[in-house]
Amino acid sequence: MARQTTLRGNPLPLEGPELKVGDAAPDAKLAKNLVDEVQLSAYKGKTRILSVVPSLDTPVCAMQTKRFNEEAVKLPDVAFITISADLPMAQARFCGAEGIDKEKLIVLSDHRSMDFGKKYGTLVSPLRVESRAVFVIGADDKVKYAEYVPEIANHPNYDAVLAAAKS
Repeated sequence: MARQTTLRGNPLPLEGPELKVGDAAPDAKLAKNLVDEVQLSAYKGKTRILSVVPSLDTPVCAMQTKRFNEEAVKLPDVAFITISADLPMAQARFCGAEGIDKEKLIVLSDHRSMDFGKKYGTLVSPLRVESRAVFVIGADDKVKYAEYVPEIANHPNYDAVLAAAKS
């Protein structure tokens, strides 16, 4: 059966593999801004929380991003990275308006090729957005925690994410 998520109960297909704890974390190319791109491997060597959201301009995504921005201060040895398919200008506007510290919470865009979504299994191809998910990647580049939130409108399990990052 094909993988799927739901949005307000309506099923949507997910493209890409379902990553599990112990899997090697795929590398992916993301946009830092309109010109510059970065590989996720640029952040290797430390624990990373990858917070994946459909769009920063929606209430749950905004709350998720602000929550991880607050947690980033408490865990300075963890790289917090938010990923969406929003255009980099929209991400920059959101971060400015919401007081997101881009030194503590890195915000990257998958809008160009959806490379991340295809490799991490979060691409909702009919809508060309990411599904809500959170991954904790260890310094060894192995997945320590993977949560594909079944209903896009719901929050991830923040406590479980943070516990995995601290372990």
